[in-house]
Amino acid sequence: MSHEPSLWDRKLQENPAHSQWYIQRFREMAAAGRDLVGEARLADAMAPRGAHILDAGCGPGRHGGWLHRQGHTVVGVDGDAELIAAAREDHPGPTWLVGNLADLDLPAVGITEPFDVILCAGNVMTFLAPSTRAQVLRRFAAHLAPTGRVAVGFGTDRDYPVADFLADAAAAGLAAHSLHSTWELHPYAAGSDFLVALLGWPS
Repeated sequence: MSHEPSLWDRKLQENPAHSQWYIQRFREMAAAGRDLVGEARLADAMAPRGAHILDAGCGPGRHGGWLHRQGHTVVGVDGDAELIAAAREDHPGPTWLVGNLADLDLPAVGITEPFDVILCAGNVMTFLAPSTRAQVLRRFAAHLAPTGRVAVGFGTDRDYPVADFLADAAAAGLAAHSLHSTWELHPYAAGSDFLVALLGWPS
């Protein structure tokens, strides 16, 4: 299906070397000992042992790779083939797939088990084409287990108002279980520059 180009697509159109710069940036930070998996630690804390976890917009795989090493079954999906190639090279073990999150249909490729946790970190929601954001949340809901949860984080200054995001989540059938301002779960308040939303099925 054809979709409006995402912000990431536009960055690549302006600079075809952007993906390789991004990959190298995180490789250098990892080599320097930087903590790059705070988001993944939250997903691990939310999940039962040996959970089925979707890393949505996985990039070069740092979160999904770490979660795999904790014993989870991980599927990572990203629309950038260069980032997926880097994930496969640097973090073998998870299933890494190239795909548009707005068209997410993992049963079509033989991945039929619903997900205990869907992690969508790294401002992925704000890199999406605005016209696809609500559809991506609907696809998350379609892949979520009955007791599963979705953890989404993005900067609140990136042209996706929190109220619009929550309305899109509700339209997808997902309830906001709690809102935070960091991946360490500090409280969210109006004016916070970052949102971490934990979504799930309505109670």
